[in-house]
Amino acid sequence: MGIIEKMRLDGKAAFVTGGARGIGKSAAQAFAQAGADVAIVDMDIDEARKTAAEISGETGRNIVAVETDVTSKEQVDLMVKTVVDKFGKLDIAMCNAGICINAPADEMTYEQWFKVINVNLTGVFLTAQAAGKVMLKQGYGSIINTASMSAHIVNVPQPQCAYNASKAGVIQLTKSMAIEWAKKGVRVNSISPGYIGTDLTLNSPNLKPLIQEWNRMAPMGRLGKPEELQAICVYLASDASSFTTGSDFVIDGAFTCW
Repeated sequence: MGIIEKMRLDGKAAFVTGGARGIGKSAAQAFAQAGADVAIVDMDIDEARKTAAEISGETGRNIVAVETDVTSKEQVDLMVKTVVDKFGKLDIAMCNAGICINAPADEMTYEQWFKVINVNLTGVFLTAQAAGKVMLKQGYGSIINTASMSAHIVNVPQPQCAYNASKAGVIQLTKSMAIEWAKKGVRVNSISPGYIGTDLTLNSPNLKPLIQEWNRMAPMGRLGKPEELQAICVYLASDASSFTTGSDFVIDGAFTCW
């Protein structure tokens, strides 16, 4: 089998958390374009349904929307069961849902800290764990966790210690799961995007001054595009990455090379 064939996802089943928009939506589109059936998992079920209909119309794949709060173990377990019941198996899990709250470390409230850690780290753990249990029984599967270049650097000028800590935790969680499951057919990797120009980011008035500063600091002088993450997501989901586990892939236009 050639490399192009190995990159195909025909007959595979996937879910993407935070899949209604942004990076998650772009990854779901890529999985479907490569031949997979995909569950769009999001708290915003209306937007998830719109995204599912859009991707299904574009690709002809079986795309469903599932409402889930990734911080709830019960909802995550039910979501994974729903996906397996719908598709008959689970080959690919992209644990992507995340939030960011910018607040100085000396002013950040416990509630703000807990919310970010709960969504970004505990949510990834719960989702990867639930997917992993299914995949371990099957003897195969690929889990892709969304970390961030913020796991590798301290972003400026915005203060975001909780976000940075949560994303660093995602990478170590990824490596830990990868080691535990390496001989059991389940691969676990993470991606660490740089600043990505999603619709929400580009259309936020509060972020415009920050975007100008980020672009000034960026070696390439611009934000990344969601579609520029698609190739790595498909690679990690596919059989082409059969020897790749426990790795973190930084896609940031060399931002962290400073």
